[in-house]
Amino acid sequence: MANKSKSRSVSSRSVSTPVAATSTPKSGSRAFTTEFKPDYGPVKQDLKRIAYLAGTFIVILIVLSFFLR
Repeated sequence: MANKSKSRSVSSRSVSTPVAATSTPKSGSRAFTTEFKPDYGPVKQDLKRIAYLAGTFIVILIVLSFFLR
């Protein structure tokens, strides 16, 4: 698959704006805020599954160590 590359044309316009005309937005200018509430349920399930598998393998290794001595 070939990657397509787009060439951008950069215009060299010089816009002369006075420094006083450019202002920073005020902190209260947003009309809404979104609250970040991630759902870690699937992550917790995966971590539990990994812990169970690791514990099982450790127990199997301990049991095998008694038989192989």
